[in-house]
Amino acid sequence: MKRLTSKELRDAFLQFFAERGHTIVPSSSLVPHNDPTLLFTNAGMVQFKDVFLGLEKREYTRAATAQKCMRVSGKHNDLETVGPSPRHHTFFEMLGNFSFGDYFKREAIRYAWDFLTGVLELDPDRLWPTVYEEDDEAFDLWHTMIGVPTEKIARMGKKTNFWMMGDTGPCGPNSEIHYDRGKEFCTCGDPHCRPELDNGCDRWWELWNLVFMQFNMDEKGQMTRLPRPGVDTGMGFERLISLLQDAPSNYDTDLFVPIMRRIQELLGHSDEEMRKRIVGYRIIADHGRATTFLVGDGVRPGNEGRGYVLRLILRRAARHGKMLGFTEPFLGEIAKVVIDQMSDPYTELSLRREFILKIINQEEERFQQTLSTGLGLLEEMMESLRAEGKREIPGEQAFRLYDTYGFPLDLTREVAAEQGFTVDVQGFQQALEEQRERARAAQHFGPTGEEDRLARYRQVMDKLQAEGKLPAQGVDQLCYETYEADTRLVAILRDGELADSAREGEEVALVLPQTPFYAEKGGQVGDTGIIAGYERATDALTWEFEVAEPREVLPGFIVHFGKMTSGTARVGDEVWAAVDYERRQDIARNHTATHILHSELRYILGEHVQQAGSLVTPDYLRFDFTHSAMLTQDELDAVEQSVNDAILANYPVSAEVEPYKEAVAKGAIALFGEKYGDRVRVVRIGTGEEAFSQELCGGTHVAYTGEIGLFLIQSESSVGAGLRRIVALTGRAAQRMASQRIRTLNAAAAFLGCNPEEVDRKVLNLMERVQALEKTLEGWKRLQARQQFETLIRQAEKVRGVPVLGAVVSASDVDTMREMTDWFREAHPTGVVLLGAVINEKPSLVAAVTEDLVKRGLSAAALVRDAARLIEGGGGGKPTLAQAGGRDVSRLAEAVQSVSAWVREHLPA
Repeated sequence: MKRLTSKELRDAFLQFFAERGHTIVPSSSLVPHNDPTLLFTNAGMVQFKDVFLGLEKREYTRAATAQKCMRVSGKHNDLETVGPSPRHHTFFEMLGNFSFGDYFKREAIRYAWDFLTGVLELDPDRLWPTVYEEDDEAFDLWHTMIGVPTEKIARMGKKTNFWMMGDTGPCGPNSEIHYDRGKEFCTCGDPHCRPELDNGCDRWWELWNLVFMQFNMDEKGQMTRLPRPGVDTGMGFERLISLLQDAPSNYDTDLFVPIMRRIQELLGHSDEEMRKRIVGYRIIADHGRATTFLVGDGVRPGNEGRGYVLRLILRRAARHGKMLGFTEPFLGEIAKVVIDQMSDPYTELSLRREFILKIINQEEERFQQTLSTGLGLLEEMMESLRAEGKREIPGEQAFRLYDTYGFPLDLTREVAAEQGFTVDVQGFQQALEEQRERARAAQHFGPTGEEDRLARYRQVMDKLQAEGKLPAQGVDQLCYETYEADTRLVAILRDGELADSAREGEEVALVLPQTPFYAEKGGQVGDTGIIAGYERATDALTWEFEVAEPREVLPGFIVHFGKMTSGTARVGDEVWAAVDYERRQDIARNHTATHILHSELRYILGEHVQQAGSLVTPDYLRFDFTHSAMLTQDELDAVEQSVNDAILANYPVSAEVEPYKEAVAKGAIALFGEKYGDRVRVVRIGTGEEAFSQELCGGTHVAYTGEIGLFLIQSESSVGAGLRRIVALTGRAAQRMASQRIRTLNAAAAFLGCNPEEVDRKVLNLMERVQALEKTLEGWKRLQARQQFETLIRQAEKVRGVPVLGAVVSASDVDTMREMTDWFREAHPTGVVLLGAVINEKPSLVAAVTEDLVKRGLSAAALVRDAARLIEGGGGGKPTLAQAGGRDVSRLAEAVQSVSAWVREHLPA
């Protein structure tokens, strides 16, 4: 067995397949491109899914990858197994080779065997293949071609050895290669221990899974052979490197040791201390890697979807760090190790280094604050329970601390035990399982039926190409060259089915071999306009179709959706297709301005700024970008001015198609999450070395920046942690807004009796006067409230010798009510008060109990909860001060008057 570093193994795998005619394809993002059915990329084949489905064609038929993957749910990937298990991970790499209608079982099996035994020098006697029980072809290849004895080839059922992409679609048998670690590693105890027992025995490690996609499954469960079968293989990188480095666990390989040592260094632990706390170390190492890669691929902490998973694993790592002894944020230090170690194969980590560290540090600091909040809430919870004579924290409340505030159960139990409390662990586990069920349901973004629809479009496209009605490369896109085109109507689609004609009033879709219409993609909305049939002899229009949405339903297949407004269209008609010119120009202005804005934000705020999304419409542009803080007014002014300076400079805007690697090497910006081909379109603003903006872009643009006219920022806001959004106007929309604002300013100046340039100072002076008057009025209101309350205080009755007051008062907010309870306690150092008020048309209660009465068993929290039931509400707080709200205003007086009876019942004699 050859001992390799992780880098050497990754390089050796890719080089092996490159030498065998495979194109080395970079790893795709952890965020699947245009696939709503997946939360994260979880296998190497995800980026080739459309190729296997026949919806996309690539320039190559063989590929190999080292793919970033993320799994946070599933049979063997529950989050809780990461840490205790020496081999389970959230983030991992998968090595894979793929054939798209090129080679099949013979080559796939030969390649796998040659790599494992030839390149890695694994002992052939330790390799045990499995095949699908009905796959005689694979069985014979393993035996006759490779020479594996028949008794070492296991036939297994569908559960382990038949792969399906979904309920329908491509599927086929698979063959797994298992490594025999030796009898000494057997954990099942079965004297006949073999891979086909499939009992999770540690003796057998699955190294490689070879999937042979040779069938298509229809809705009835019938399988038919694919005309061009494919191969999809996957090999777990972490497990293989653990084997080659003879490591007792994945965490003892060179992938994890630098991270584990950095954790140890930061904590100052000895090797023995690290071994005793190894689970916490593993969790931080695994989750630190996952967090770094997720943020690097543009995922940001949030409360749902991918953002929720990122927040969950980051906080889980932070919690375990706290239990290990960390008192300050530390995950940024872990991320630095990951970036330094993994930036060679995954360059996005170094490119986004500062942004990754900033997001991780911010989220960890935010968690530190919520952890402190959780401690405070736990203290309040125990105070209320103590007042009620209870000593067990309900499981639901413990889970709320965990789920909402990231407060771990172990810490809750530890703090509770210190104060003589226990925790309802069973209730906690029940609430946790309910939340897991919800999370599992959310993992599947939901089947969309999209694949069936796309398959129908593929059939239509193939038919049109076979009949010579469409070019081999698909619809000829003229949107970059012209606004109109004379062409021919080659297909009409009604509800996805081919039709011969369409009449006035029908909503259909038209297909043209050439089109000037831009179909929505890359954040730019599609064109609108008309398609009209005409008589060639007279040029007279015979029918008209209003294009509402041109859509690229498949790569190279543009379909124009809309409505027939006059006449009857027939397949074969000669047509004139015309884009709405003014609308297209408005869109082009906004799109070019978006590129300039991106460039100026990076120049003014820093290179960490990356585009995180955009929307280009005829009315406005919206640009999302990575930045950790709100922009100051000075920064916004500088950005706006810089963009307008570039517009006035009238720079030329050009677009060229270049090889992807060459474009990126020249400095063109590629957006994370976007999928690019081998050749890309590069839009440059400026010329030669003076080009200040270069982006990979398929949108439409102006020819010179001066055509944009004017750029005005309309708003700047937050749309998530570390994510900002600018909405801006250009051209005609900007001019309209500027004119409107000037008119508004002139009108305001006239009302205020000043010049337009003096309006701000005039308004500030008025605001200061208003604030002074409001402060005076508030003082009078407070004085009046105190005078009125003094009368109420004198009406307090004695209950068992204790002054008790229940009253409905006039108060604009709860703070005033709390202050009134202070006035009561000033007058009565011993006493109980319950006040009610109608605030925003809803009843509110505030209760206060003096300290000496708390010691005798009374609690404001208990009092307010009982009174709140009468107004259909609830509340709580501390034993000395509590508040509640409700819905029934009509019973507010009854609620406050209940205080005397309540004190009589609860105050010991």
